[in-house]
Amino acid sequence: MARRIRRHIISMTGRAGSGHPGGSLSAVEIVSTLYFRVLKHDPQHPDWPERDRFVLSKGHSAPLLYAVLAECGYFPIDELASLRQINSRLQGHADRTCTAGVEMSSGALGQGLSFSIGIALAGRLDEQPYRVYTLLGDGECDEGQVWEAAMAAAHFKLDNLVAIVDRNGQQIGGWTCDVMELEPFTDKWQAFGWHTIEVDGHDFTQLIDAFEKVKTIKGQPTAIIAHTVKGKGVSFMENNPDFHGKAPDAEQVELALKELAD
Repeated sequence: MARRIRRHIISMTGRAGSGHPGGSLSAVEIVSTLYFRVLKHDPQHPDWPERDRFVLSKGHSAPLLYAVLAECGYFPIDELASLRQINSRLQGHADRTCTAGVEMSSGALGQGLSFSIGIALAGRLDEQPYRVYTLLGDGECDEGQVWEAAMAAAHFKLDNLVAIVDRNGQQIGGWTCDVMELEPFTDKWQAFGWHTIEVDGHDFTQLIDAFEKVKTIKGQPTAIIAHTVKGKGVSFMENNPDFHGKAPDAEQVELALKELAD
């Protein structure tokens, strides 16, 4: 399934001639684990009140979310070919008003964790058993709003909230350590009152174990720091900042799909 999703990402962005393949490829295992092993959700009833919520805060990785939603049955897989086309419901950033399964309309970075806090608080008030899972980019964590949200989540003891950080070490301006040093990254989350877990973000076993562990944490939110490789699965995209926001050309699509063949 992970290989299929990566092929979708390459094909979609290549056909569109634009998009963000690098950060979509780095989080494939994270989002696949959530949708195929962890989340309570029903593609036939996207608004099921008791569903777990997944919020894509790093909204430029919409190709990944679309590929997973299509494979789950939220809409036909053939529709992935319409990425970024005029009148398509699969735009460069997801729109919850027109795409089944999308919980938050995205655009500006830094907002997803705050949005997720609102959902988590609503679940508590409504006495609903759902959990909220939010995927952030590590470059996104340069945003002050992320840390304001982190402080609020701990203050409200939101143990139904999980933040997963795709720690691939790159952002649009280059390596995160050069743009804005984040380390000691895990210590920062702990200092803000979060339970923290570090995993290899491409290891399904570690991811599944982490998401199971989350269910036992009471009285505080959990941050999963998932160490990943930008562009994972395609040799010439791995650890290559150029592919943060650049789609592959026709020749590169062909090469990538060969590497991702079963």
